[in-house]
Amino acid sequence: MGCYRIQLVAIVSFMLLLPNTQGWGEEGHAIVCKIAQARLSTAAAEAVKKLLPKSANNDLSSKCSWADNVRVVFPWSSPLHFADTPDNVCKYKDTRDCLDHKTGTKGRCVVAAITNYTNQLLDYGSETKSKYNLTQSLLFLSHFMGDIHQPLHCGFVSDRGGNDITVHWYKRKQNLHHVWDSSIIETELERFYDDLDDFVDAIQKNITKVWADEVEEWENCSNDDTSCPVPYASESAKDACKWAYEGATEDSVLEDDYFFSRFPIVNLRLAQGGVRLAATLNRIFDTQFAMSV
Repeated sequence: MGCYRIQLVAIVSFMLLLPNTQGWGEEGHAIVCKIAQARLSTAAAEAVKKLLPKSANNDLSSKCSWADNVRVVFPWSSPLHFADTPDNVCKYKDTRDCLDHKTGTKGRCVVAAITNYTNQLLDYGSETKSKYNLTQSLLFLSHFMGDIHQPLHCGFVSDRGGNDITVHWYKRKQNLHHVWDSSIIETELERFYDDLDDFVDAIQKNITKVWADEVEEWENCSNDDTSCPVPYASESAKDACKWAYEGATEDSVLEDDYFFSRFPIVNLRLAQGGVRLAATLNRIFDTQFAMSV
């Protein structure tokens, strides 16, 4: 996958000021980034603060849906949000599944994008000025780490990760992808929490208590890689088969049975996305090369 260097700096600067749009949904991406920023090391926190645009006020979550905003301006980025598999194949395979399905171009998927933008950020603090827009690299990486943990971003090619499956979320007609991007989280917020911060606090408590014995495993990358997105994609592909598609055929009505059995999966994936984003940023910036820029 190419470096995707953006020459239209003025447009990028303008887009950084635009309001966020839907991604995981917007709330999901914000949750991932809030969890991640709270877990940053001192060096990583300082680097993120320097790289974020001033309009963010040092709040990574406020820009975590930026990558969705620029999809219209930069259509080349659209396939980078997904890593879909053949129907009923519940495991991601890099050589088969990492491609732009419209053009057939290999190496263009969320897995490769995470690796690419991680590698770009390794330029941070180098003695020579980076050829990359590292603010953009940070925002893409933060968004894509959320995307790869949403099961239907690694769903089936034939239905575009559930986008072509129409269902009823209670009484509202939606596509299945939107249910997992937004509706489950929105229903949780409405039923269980006062606001988004309350939701984030609940997930963070589960990270330190319920999932405490699993967190170290979530954070680790095999072979000492800086990022390791392939297993994350396979986890999502498995969850898509087991949880997202199961019982959610065309025109089906999804109500309490679906909601109460699925929202714990959503919460787990949000937690894993946040923990892993923080771990990746810590590995990037906690090096002898990370210095003031």
